Amino acid sequence: MDYKQWNVQIWISEDDRDAVTTATAVLFTADGKRHESVAHARRNPHDRPVPGIGDELAAGRALSELAAKLIEDGAGDVARLASPA
Repeated sequence: MDYKQWNVQIWISEDDRDAVTTATAVLFTADGKRHESVAHARRNPHDRPVPGIGDELAAGRALSELAAKLIEDGAGDVARLASPA
């Protein structure tokens, strides 16, 4: 059985007011393809800043969007292969 390894890197940043956290998730496949998704988490101005929560929400959203893109790409590939030439 052959195994493949895909690596996802996530970069997280916060704005100067700790109000918006941005996460960028990038998937690098073994054949050199690169897929990227960006997502945000916004803190309610009345809440105290807890950076870890914004990190989790933004990263989770970026990974969720990345998963949706991969599913869409796979479905598109199946549709192309199923079409008569």
